[in-house]
Amino acid sequence: MTTAAGPLGLYIDGRYQPASTGRTIAVENPKDRTICAEVAEGDASDIETALDAAERAAPRWGGLTGAERGDIMHRAAHLLAERLPELVRIEVDQIGRPRREMAAQLARLPEWFRYFGAVARTHEDTVPPFGGSFLNYTRRVPLGVVGHVTPWNHPLLILTKKVAPAMAAGNAMVVKPSELAPVTPLLLGEILKQAGVPDGVYNVVPGYGATAGLALASSPRIAKIDLTGGTETGKAVAGIAGRNLTRVAAELGGKASVIVFPDVTLDRCVAATLFASFIATGQTCVQGARLLVHRSVHDAVVDALVARTRAIRIGDPQDPATQMGPLVSDKQRALVERYVRIGIEEGATLAAGGRRPEGAAFEAGYYHEPTVFTNVTNGMRIAQEEIFGPVVCVIPFDTEEEAVALANGTEFGLATSIWTHDLARAHRVAHRLQSGITWINDHHRIDPSSPWGGFKMSGLGRENGLIAYEEYTQIQNIIVNLSDEPFDWYAEDGRDKRYS
Repeated sequence: MTTAAGPLGLYIDGRYQPASTGRTIAVENPKDRTICAEVAEGDASDIETALDAAERAAPRWGGLTGAERGDIMHRAAHLLAERLPELVRIEVDQIGRPRREMAAQLARLPEWFRYFGAVARTHEDTVPPFGGSFLNYTRRVPLGVVGHVTPWNHPLLILTKKVAPAMAAGNAMVVKPSELAPVTPLLLGEILKQAGVPDGVYNVVPGYGATAGLALASSPRIAKIDLTGGTETGKAVAGIAGRNLTRVAAELGGKASVIVFPDVTLDRCVAATLFASFIATGQTCVQGARLLVHRSVHDAVVDALVARTRAIRIGDPQDPATQMGPLVSDKQRALVERYVRIGIEEGATLAAGGRRPEGAAFEAGYYHEPTVFTNVTNGMRIAQEEIFGPVVCVIPFDTEEEAVALANGTEFGLATSIWTHDLARAHRVAHRLQSGITWINDHHRIDPSSPWGGFKMSGLGRENGLIAYEEYTQIQNIIVNLSDEPFDWYAEDGRDKRYS
């Protein structure tokens, strides 16, 4: 967004301000490559300015009662709901996700502020048993200042999953959003300020990973860095933060499997695969990139899946009738196209898609057809590596044991879905999966109360739920001796002494 006074500034200490460098970032609309916004480009010095503001604000915000923070967060939920039409439009322009999807996703966001506002109000400390004449209790206190590094694929949703628990727990924060989608994270600052969040609690510095991102992750002034991104980026950030013993939470890559047993109807199986694989043009960490289907129904499923895939309506993401928009950038489309070539070279069969759609309406944008590969084996790169685009690999299985082995047979462990009417089998399989999130007869469902995160190379820590709130706190243990009886460890009085 460009205001009458010029590009949208960094959001620091409750106001917009220019970057120290004077540089700006042009935000491209992926449907036609036009510039839909311009924002200030921050660097390391701007991160320091934002940290100054956060450090000033943290004691005031953390010093409020949980009930006071909860009231402010509930007001923020109300104000966020009022601005949803504007935010949906901007999110669609930033990343090209269809309006029908973006409107449904953003409509959920106020729930996070309501839920974590309620947690702030009601969360109870503990009184662990200790023995003897002692009172032993714990307090959860804020970490202080935390950093958030957020991606482009769900700009506000993923940001909200970090901001809401951090704020509820009493922390101030500095956010480094993706340079591809920085506008709505900046606008969230206006909403929080209007709700009554003190200046400096929420700060946003758009910029690039190598400058602003590195400065934030490596700063000894933050108590925690919370990142969503690729696995290699997560490893690098964890290594950098570790030098300061900074806590790290990281929601990283995925290669989710959709496991379909033969008792599921054909229509339901295909509808499930389409949703899991092609929602957000496949640009989501829990994308159903691997369809594991029982061999007895494999051919029928493939025929129906190919037909439905070819019928998906690609078009202008602002059009409510559009079912699939463009990929976010030229780089992302080039990556998808490279993996299509790899799949063909590996011997997989390109059953649908695999190319750019034809027609003048698509020439300027980063469009790519939804793609289905068959005759895929688990060792192929297209079955193992995260593509982050609208590509699904179909792999048959014969037994429950084989399905579990295939689903577990990647370095990732973020999400899996199981489709069957046999609930005993569904739970049995779920318990054997190396997967942080497992859906039964559904896919890609989320709730602010439900922990979200992965096993293996899919990350560290959890978003959502009480665990997310608690991971933004540290425990202070207070032990009180209630006895007035004198105690002298060194007295030679012949009495037994209690040491521990």
